[in-house]
Amino acid sequence: MKSIFFLSLVGFLAISSVYGSAEDLVNSYEKAGAGPFSTANGEAAWLQENRPADGEKARACTNCHGANLNLPGRHIKTGKAIEPMSLSVNPSRFTEPKKVEKWFRRNCRWTFGRECTSQEKGDFIQFIISQ
Repeated sequence: MKSIFFLSLVGFLAISSVYGSAEDLVNSYEKAGAGPFSTANGEAAWLQENRPADGEKARACTNCHGANLNLPGRHIKTGKAIEPMSLSVNPSRFTEPKKVEKWFRRNCRWTFGRECTSQEKGDFIQFIISQ
């Protein structure tokens, strides 16, 4: 019985630390003047097809990450595997703020043709946390 409690506690602490990191990022976006954040807006942006430049094929986050964030994705240009986005499957998401910002910068430029706003980042994180 003690071992079940201990394992549950360890699991809770691991998830709490990940959510704490996501919450820290969301808090930093709020300090930048964004919010309140919306899971629905994050999901809509995740699924939305965009044309970052005239003549380019439409792109969406789902092209590489997929619609089901519990499953791995695959980069459409390189074929490189992408770990699942869902925190319930991949608790290492959002644990390194500099890495998160780097990927937001790259992925937003590729998908939207610009960097994402603090509002959009917060919405995306809310959506991902909900999965």
